[in-house]
Amino acid sequence: MKSFLEDLYYGKLYPNEQIVSDDPKYRALNRQISEMMRMWRQKLSEEDFRQLEAMLDLQGESNSIHNMETFVQGFKLGASMMIEVLDEKE
Repeated sequence: MKSFLEDLYYGKLYPNEQIVSDDPKYRALNRQISEMMRMWRQKLSEEDFRQLEAMLDLQGESNSIHNMETFVQGFKLGASMMIEVLDEKE
């Protein structure tokens, strides 16, 4: 059985791809997004819709950067907590 550390070393960990929300609101929101995209595809010209998609892609990239920073900050906070917990001085 491979260990977590081996997977980390070989670059086999993809936490952002392993997260699947079980919040019922998540699926409902994604359905709404899909429905709205279909609506805008019908209402907008092809060029306008391409521009909308490009803007949404940029928003997705921005969200991805924010999510990564949040992950890193959470990891640092967790590591700091473990250092404090394991510190024998207190």
